[in-house]
Amino acid sequence: MPGTVGRVPTPSAPAPGAPTDPVVGGQTAGAAHPWAGTPLGAPHTWDPAVRAVTEVVLASPVPMALLLGDDLVVFYNDGYAELIGDRHPDALGRPAAEAFAEVWRDPGAGEALERVYRHGEPFLQREAVLPADRQGPAEPAVFTRGHCPVRDSAGRIVGVLTVSAQTTQLTQQLQSLSDFAAALAGTLTLDDVARVTLRYCLHSFDAHRVSFAVDEGSAWRLVRRIRGELLDEADERLPPLWRRMPAESPLPAVVTARSGVASFTADGQPLRGVAADRHDEKIRALAALPLRTTAVRGSLTVGYRTPRPWSPAERALLTASAELVGQAAERARRFETQHGTAQMLQRSMLPERLPDLPRLRIAARYDPGVDGNAAGGDFYDAFLLPTGALGVVLGDVAGHDVQAAARMGQVRAALRALALVDSRPDAVLDGLDRLVSSLGVEGGTQELFVTVVFGVVEAERELITLASAGHPAPLIRRAGPDAAVAEFVDVPPAPPLGLGGGRARTATVPFRPGDTLLLYSDGVVERRWQDLAAGMAGLGAAVTGAAGGDPRALCAVATASVPGATEDDVAVLAVEYAVRPSRSASMEVPAEPTAPSRVRHWMTAQLGEWHVPEAVIGAAVLCTSELTTNALLHAGTAARVEVDLSAERLLVSVADSGTRGQVTRAQTDTLSSRGRGLGLIEELSDAWGTDPTVRGSTVWFEILIPAGGSRVGDAPAG
Repeated sequence: MPGTVGRVPTPSAPAPGAPTDPVVGGQTAGAAHPWAGTPLGAPHTWDPAVRAVTEVVLASPVPMALLLGDDLVVFYNDGYAELIGDRHPDALGRPAAEAFAEVWRDPGAGEALERVYRHGEPFLQREAVLPADRQGPAEPAVFTRGHCPVRDSAGRIVGVLTVSAQTTQLTQQLQSLSDFAAALAGTLTLDDVARVTLRYCLHSFDAHRVSFAVDEGSAWRLVRRIRGELLDEADERLPPLWRRMPAESPLPAVVTARSGVASFTADGQPLRGVAADRHDEKIRALAALPLRTTAVRGSLTVGYRTPRPWSPAERALLTASAELVGQAAERARRFETQHGTAQMLQRSMLPERLPDLPRLRIAARYDPGVDGNAAGGDFYDAFLLPTGALGVVLGDVAGHDVQAAARMGQVRAALRALALVDSRPDAVLDGLDRLVSSLGVEGGTQELFVTVVFGVVEAERELITLASAGHPAPLIRRAGPDAAVAEFVDVPPAPPLGLGGGRARTATVPFRPGDTLLLYSDGVVERRWQDLAAGMAGLGAAVTGAAGGDPRALCAVATASVPGATEDDVAVLAVEYAVRPSRSASMEVPAEPTAPSRVRHWMTAQLGEWHVPEAVIGAAVLCTSELTTNALLHAGTAARVEVDLSAERLLVSVADSGTRGQVTRAQTDTLSSRGRGLGLIEELSDAWGTDPTVRGSTVWFEILIPAGGSRVGDAPAG
């Protein structure tokens, strides 16, 4: 049976001015308490063995507490006082059941301590939350606590000794590692992996510098993040700024990636001789971990400006993090390879260039649906007919695979061939229906069908003749004297091609200067759990409210007109009948450091020659310089700058032939570095957007010309 502490009963409260009778010298939490007024009595009456334990407790830097007597009266040191926070000093000298009443009956709390006291059985709590933390932060502190019996000089159990070791940081790091794995699971590209990795390592490890490197054939790509960098929401939308490193670089990240062997520098100058700037020079401790995968060679480094011993637990956590990064990088590399193949197949079957006509401005946009990793069947085309009219088409072959893309190529080629012989839209679709039916029989499938709309634009007669086979109704934005109006064209319905339905019929409608025709695939207006009529209404409202009828801007407006993600491909083709001819010019930009400067001089001279207002020239030159820098920096290839000036607006586009980072629609918003370019484009232009092309991507912006600001209409197009 447990005994008592061996005290002489004393009054419940000390007399005024009575000495505190400290257990040992000093003013520590337990020593300075007036114990004479507690059930334990004055310390000099305690058993010598108990006093010896209290001296050990008070002298220890580790949080320790004694629960003494049948009431388990609380006694603790400064370390424990710090842990329980606001409960100190009220908890001193009180029965534990009172001091921690709200949690005393929780599992592993009072019952466990009483069992140690009653039966002398030591008990280890591997994950415990101190009672005081219920009043503390949202994330409670976690501890490993050991409880053992305390005996007096006669061997009787007189209390319980509790030793607490805080494991909150380790628990939080393990939770963070789980969150890190979840975040990496959602990445698609190496840019995504790098962005998630840098953010996680800086915050979770409280590091000063983090880098991520991957192989690039005969060289390496490295991206770095420094603590304290000013990053905003725009920065997080940008691709990381990769640096190319030579294959034999002595940089620790490259050495580790090359060798596959981890290294830990506890104190020194690990980046001396290879430092990129003062941030690298200040690093004294550096951990370099290889990415152990079969398909990707790379490394992860974490650095500090102060010495660091790199404990076994920290090394293990870093190694686990590097394993996760390696797996994500391997998935991303595989995805980018597959995506590049699928998208190259898809885009190679689309026209690389659309006709360049004085009065008919043409633009198109194609965005892959699903995850962007499969070729689809959406297609568009625009071409001149023998009559001098313009043929325009947009269609959708059922399916999201290589076979669908191949059939799409067959259908597109056949439609153009039929139109060049007989351009009547109904005749073209009837001939195409026979082809699709033949392909279905040849392939032994009844599931091959195609929706398509084909039109002939006759600018001289100001007419459009359209025929449709199961496709969404074309839309015409008509420029009125006060406001624009969007009208869906009522084309006689016909079933999709390949289903053996009736013959196609045509509709002819006016198409006057200032009007814009919009053809689109069902991925623009269809959303799961939403009525199709709502999608059509949203498209009509967005086109009506557009700032102008420019075809490139309307393509961007159309693809964003209906909220929510689509699993289908999205294709849009727009044709504007310009009020006046426009002027255009282009420049090939080599991939060299002086290119942005050359573009600025060329743009300034060209726009000045066209008598563009100075304010527009300044904004356009600045934006074009940013776009050119972005293309050279992120795509690493030559670029092409195209300028088109009408009486109403200036349109500038910069196209590159790179493929990295152009995977999803969210990732194509890649402008300059550190968010500056994105802010400039949004601030200085009236509209802007990005379009994937057959090879690479095109970023464009539009600036409206003030009334009377340009004399472009006084001269023929050049």
